[in-house]
Amino acid sequence: MTIRKVLFSACLLLLASTTVYAETLKIGLNYPQTGRYKDQGLQQRLGAFLAVDEINAAGGVMGRQLELVIRNTRGEPARGAKNTAELIDREGVEMVFGGVSSAVAIASGKAARDRNRVYFGTLTYSNATTGAEGHSHMFREPYNAWMTAKVLSQYLKTNHQNDEYFYITADYTWGWSVEESVRKFSGTEDTERHKGVKTPFPRALITDFRDALEQAKASNAKVLMMVLFGDDMVRALNVAYEMGLTEKMQIVVPNLTLGMARQVGPTIMEGIVGGSPWVWNLPYERNYPRGKEFVEAFSKRYEMRPSTAAASAYSIVYQYKDAVERAGTTDTAAIIKALEGHRYTFLKDEQYWRAFDHQNIQTVYVVKIKPRNTIVADEYSSDYFSIIDSMPGDQAAQTREEWEARRREAGKPTRL
Repeated sequence: MTIRKVLFSACLLLLASTTVYAETLKIGLNYPQTGRYKDQGLQQRLGAFLAVDEINAAGGVMGRQLELVIRNTRGEPARGAKNTAELIDREGVEMVFGGVSSAVAIASGKAARDRNRVYFGTLTYSNATTGAEGHSHMFREPYNAWMTAKVLSQYLKTNHQNDEYFYITADYTWGWSVEESVRKFSGTEDTERHKGVKTPFPRALITDFRDALEQAKASNAKVLMMVLFGDDMVRALNVAYEMGLTEKMQIVVPNLTLGMARQVGPTIMEGIVGGSPWVWNLPYERNYPRGKEFVEAFSKRYEMRPSTAAASAYSIVYQYKDAVERAGTTDTAAIIKALEGHRYTFLKDEQYWRAFDHQNIQTVYVVKIKPRNTIVADEYSSDYFSIIDSMPGDQAAQTREEWEARRREAGKPTRL
């Protein structure tokens, strides 16, 4: 073979390998496959894979097929950061998303920033995620603790204006954010009147929850604010039911998900109030066609209704796809610019990525668990949520002035 033929063959091989690489656009999902938040992690995975398959069936992203690469955070911040580094450095992903614990999302987002990649927080409610710890490469799809507290307090002030509260709070960044925000907006900042207790995170025991609930029972409070999430909320709520507290107090779970409700079951859950950025029956009640399409596709594929976590992951994949196509590139700086200020309507009414803090601004809801007979009448025994109140995103979210004040308190610049 002549030198010319060898070079020609080498060029063909190089071209072929380049073409194969160009056809795959890798994105990384960083979520808990194990640990206290594993159910919410599984929902993210299911929603993400559905979006990837739909997009690939429709031709991919600018002609490139999406490839989803996954990692298990185990609910640990250090593991989340390590996974993010590996996804970018070893797997070559162009974007990372995920997280259930806000501490995990914050640590993972910083690892992505250090490698010049965008990180989308999929299920992270601490104010710090897009507040004191926010940065140019972090975008949060769901609402935050401040927005949760605003909508819940609107409901609580109407229905429990003069009642005493008792707080049981997970002792980490999300729990602190939620309790602080709910106390502020509900007028229950007096900790002598509205008492509370912190429970260990991430390794709380049943005895920790029982001790906390005994204190709640002794307080004679009318509202029990359970600032717990995932398996912690499930275990604590079962104990509360055994102690008869579900009959004596109005229990409020600030971030209530379908997965948690299903784990506890309709009998115990009935009448519990919580906040949510999205529930599966919302598109049917408010006539959001794209939201209905998602619910039907998810339900048919997985034989279950989608939770908030599934909807968030699904939305993020589509938001990334749209940003790449608007920018015409996967370049991170261009993606950030394409996202900032972008308004869209997808699974519900209009949402937008606020430019100054990268918080997704959207309508937020208060939900109440329906009676057992209504819940089990659903095809998938999942008709849990009655939407009882709502608030527009711009009204619920921090103003720029409020956000900047928090940044200054944390010693951070007032620009990302």
